[in-house]
Amino acid sequence: MKITFPTSSGCPQPLGSTITPSGINFALFSRHAETVSLVLELQDTLDAADRIEIKLDPKLHKTGDIWHIQVSGLPQHIRYGYRLSGLWEPQTSGHGYNKDLILIDPYVKELRSPRWRQDRSCLGRQCCGLIPDTSYNWEGDRPLNTPLHETIIYEMHVRGFTRHQSANCSFPGTFRGICEKVDYLKELGITAVELMPVTEFDENDCTFQNPETGEQLKNYWGYSPLAFFAPKSAYASDSGHPLHEFRDMVKSLHQAGIEIILDIVYNHTAEGGWDGPTSSFRGIENTIYYLLDPWTRAYLNFSGCGNTCNCNHPVVRSLIMDALRWWVVEMHVDGFRFDLASILGRDQNGNVLSNPPMVERIAEDPILADTKIIAEAWDAAGLYQVGNFSPHHRWAEWNGRFRDDVRSFMCGNPGQVPALATRIAGSSDLYQHNGRRPCNSINFITSHDGFTLADLVSYNKKHNLANGEDNRDGDNNNLSWNSGAEGDTDNPKIQRLRSRRCRTMAVILFLSQGVPMLVAGDEFGRSQQGNNNAWCQDNEISWINWQLTKKNKGQLRFFKKLIRLRRDHPIFRRVDFFEINNKPGEPPHMQEISWQGLKPDEQDWSDDCRTLAFSLKGCELSDNGDANFFVMLNGHREHEATFIVPKTGVTQSKCVWKKIIDTGHDAPTDFVHSGQAEQIAVHSGVTVVPMGCVVLQSQEEVRS
Repeated sequence: MKITFPTSSGCPQPLGSTITPSGINFALFSRHAETVSLVLELQDTLDAADRIEIKLDPKLHKTGDIWHIQVSGLPQHIRYGYRLSGLWEPQTSGHGYNKDLILIDPYVKELRSPRWRQDRSCLGRQCCGLIPDTSYNWEGDRPLNTPLHETIIYEMHVRGFTRHQSANCSFPGTFRGICEKVDYLKELGITAVELMPVTEFDENDCTFQNPETGEQLKNYWGYSPLAFFAPKSAYASDSGHPLHEFRDMVKSLHQAGIEIILDIVYNHTAEGGWDGPTSSFRGIENTIYYLLDPWTRAYLNFSGCGNTCNCNHPVVRSLIMDALRWWVVEMHVDGFRFDLASILGRDQNGNVLSNPPMVERIAEDPILADTKIIAEAWDAAGLYQVGNFSPHHRWAEWNGRFRDDVRSFMCGNPGQVPALATRIAGSSDLYQHNGRRPCNSINFITSHDGFTLADLVSYNKKHNLANGEDNRDGDNNNLSWNSGAEGDTDNPKIQRLRSRRCRTMAVILFLSQGVPMLVAGDEFGRSQQGNNNAWCQDNEISWINWQLTKKNKGQLRFFKKLIRLRRDHPIFRRVDFFEINNKPGEPPHMQEISWQGLKPDEQDWSDDCRTLAFSLKGCELSDNGDANFFVMLNGHREHEATFIVPKTGVTQSKCVWKKIIDTGHDAPTDFVHSGQAEQIAVHSGVTVVPMGCVVLQSQEEVRS
């Protein structure tokens, strides 16, 4: 005898499944479905006899476009989904209904819990949605609200961060694994982790194989969401409690003073094009959730992944806003990085809007008022909006121009000095309008997408054959230089040059105005063997090898001290842009920032120039007794450069220059405390080796 449960009409709000005093309320938006059935499963089985299907009566269970029902007496471990019927007309109406499929609720907060790499053929065949446990003891956890200009971002992959056996974690590849590394993150000095996608995706949907081994590759990165709310259960050590384990991680990071930013994907879903799987949105309301060609009804593919979400439709806007609020309110997330965010600015025909409602709504939402919002300000169709994504002062952007200009200078390319100076000073050409500030620029040299820092100085070309696409995938324009040999080498001269270039680029990153972001493992020389698109590599290509913390301990030490230098001195994290002139007629060396070539008060912006030096006046711009700094950069591949040291620029006391950084030296003399550093006389010459950097810090002269 089939089990039955009492039902009532229920309520159209809120969408999704909600526990009420009388039972569980289910509400689903679908404008064009002809019938809707709620499907329930009490056991993990494919046997249809074990399912309960409740057909919703539109006269009783529908308000406007919302189908709803309340069911009483259900156990909380129930699984649920929906079966919808209607037109299947891909080339005419664009509808994609299929009554044979059991679909995921777009508002589901938790999905059934397969382990990583476990088969997910249940999609479309079984109920996947779960009713989440809403009880959790946050123990007074509150947002840290670290000011954006004081933020240092550390981008990481949840699985890859601790999956390698060298991580020595009890719960490798999970949210709990990150908790085990909190002490390391705190010691490193970063203030925020940016997690690559953690919402549910199917890592088994990759169709490529390793051409050498025949191994089926995985969708390791996870930029193919199945649901916008549900944290990935396979990232939980106890896959039955992914929400609680995610919250435990957030709480642990917050206790260490570290914020959490999510890399979220609202530009497309895992359903792909018409030839892709239908798991949710397509089978519920295809013509509203996705952008379709008005004539052919083909998917408009601005994401490069087969479909594009219709982000500026009011229904989709509400879905996105509800998801963002849920992550902030229920999961205590501190910010978001929006993947291919330029798609958020396209209308229902794919045209670029001048003032997109979705972009404005995110910035103006009162619940999100204290969260960090960061745009990847481009899309796969060539729309590039770095510096122009939004006039709203709250939107920060991944500054791709910073990445490219620093890389180009550090390859020894000509004509890069003016652009580099602009990036170091905070990219005022991009952000000094509409009330925006240097912190609207998220500065990075590497990210998950592209070469690691070690590979950037070790490879001229991408080496992606292991991805199974004949090396066609990944960017061809890497702005990299292998320092004299492609890949691994035993040549000590090349090894020293590579190390020097990595440390010099780190100096540029952390001493520039804006918000620095580094990729997990760059601080100790992680390599992906020249693979610049490791999206499908769930193996040691992508996993962080923690043995490198010992092998490259000198580089790790350098990064730690550099991060500490930035955090100790407000001059490197100014709120506003530099003033061009402090006072009429004031000499250049008295300005807040002053530039020079090889000699004081002499600038060289020519195409042939490959050197740049600048002074930062911190002493008299801070109430905390900050220092002045003089930074010298040599972008020559082979030639040394000798810079003449300017005056310290300190007017209130007798100060001297101390050489705290010289990337031409090996650890530990490449970075020394100012108290033990060599004193450098004003107007003396300082030689900087090829691809090297020297930093001087002012210090009050000690008299015996």
